[in-house]
Amino acid sequence: MCLAIPAKIIEMHDDDMATVALEGIRKRISLALIEDAAPGEYVLVHVGYALHKVSADEADRTLKLMAEAGVLAEELEEIAGGAQ
Repeated sequence: MCLAIPAKIIEMHDDDMATVALEGIRKRISLALIEDAAPGEYVLVHVGYALHKVSADEADRTLKLMAEAGVLAEELEEIAGGAQ
């Protein structure tokens, strides 16, 4: 389905890149579309790009709703397929 999914920034890299983590999955993504991101913050990730920052509460609510709707596992599987 490929929805935007919240993930936590765990490491910053050069060239507007970062590593995010969600449910034990780590993925390198681009931060080119947002400003002032930092480790510990949450971003909405879609096809390898952070679209915008979200609060920890908003990330938690979104992940719970996605799990209840039955789409979280599918999205995590898609992310894991391209994880680094």
